[in-house]
Amino acid sequence: MNTNDDIRLEIGSVDLNQSTMAKYYESRIQAGFPSPAQDAYGDTIDLSRELFNNPASTFCARVIGNSMIDAGIDNGDILIIDKSLTPHNGDIAVCFIDGDFTVKRITIKDDGIYLTPANKKFPELHVSPESNFTVWGVVSYIIHRLQR
Repeated sequence: MNTNDDIRLEIGSVDLNQSTMAKYYESRIQAGFPSPAQDAYGDTIDLSRELFNNPASTFCARVIGNSMIDAGIDNGDILIIDKSLTPHNGDIAVCFIDGDFTVKRITIKDDGIYLTPANKKFPELHVSPESNFTVWGVVSYIIHRLQR
């Protein structure tokens, strides 16, 4: 199913025995009109606790490919995937289909389930009753590096 331009994933488990602490800016930062600057650094924030709601069922995967670029998922991004979440129509999920892992949006239509890419260069994939298919986990966060 995967082509060289489709998405493949390198999946790894999460080690939460070690916290990842970062300085935390307590005040909210405006994304609209600027607000007066404040020096309001709080304590720290534990990124592991913030990003991994269900540690035992959370995994990370690095994206290889570009079939989800219009959903803000680029080649090299890291996905945080929670296997304990129930997938719903419209969710972005890591799916296992006919021997391959892929990340796509789940689309439920009257005639069945589709895996929908977020790049017009790629076709929507109908999950047939004969397919070996499972939703492996729901994407809960995307770690995306901004361009320099």
